[in-house]
Amino acid sequence: MLKIFYGEDRIRAKNEIERILGNNYEVIEGSELEPSDLPNIFLGASLLSANRKILIRDLSINKPVFEKLPDYLTSPHDIIILETKLDKRSNTYKLLRDKIEIKEFPAKIDPNANLVFGIYNTAKKDGKKAIKDLEKIKPNQDPMMFFGLLVSQALKDFQQNQGTKEKKALKELSKLDLDLKSSKLSSWLLIESFLLRLSSL
Repeated sequence: MLKIFYGEDRIRAKNEIERILGNNYEVIEGSELEPSDLPNIFLGASLLSANRKILIRDLSINKPVFEKLPDYLTSPHDIIILETKLDKRSNTYKLLRDKIEIKEFPAKIDPNANLVFGIYNTAKKDGKKAIKDLEKIKPNQDPMMFFGLLVSQALKDFQQNQGTKEKKALKELSKLDLDLKSSKLSSWLLIESFLLRLSSL
């Protein structure tokens, strides 16, 4: 069995590797291999078992070795090659794609990622809705980083409009900055309080 896994979601890829190979497998760094190493890896037997379980990492960056891969499709061992990226234009990929399983593990896209940027604008109209949106993103956000984002959005607002409301928002944010540094209250609680006040400035 030979499979190639690639993509940025290493956690999902690792879970799938362990599901197939178990927890006890050999790990080989593909970048360190020579073409002469391949017969031993793909065809050689282990002293303990005729069937070896092997994970090879980043083989495709080692082009002279990666190009030899189609010669070893009949390996009796369970081998998974793990890549971060895979060049789908390469001849090796084209030779392998119909003969073995090649599976991508793309990075997960957070469906709430765009909410982060909209919370400030929502809060200007509806503080309660902004807090509901904030609840969705809190688990993946640092409050101080989020505060920095609020400041940058308030500054953009001020550059575009320079009205009384925009000035008040900046003053409130400077107070919030002091509170975040000195208050014993939760950072998120202070940020929520600001979001509620923003619509009535």
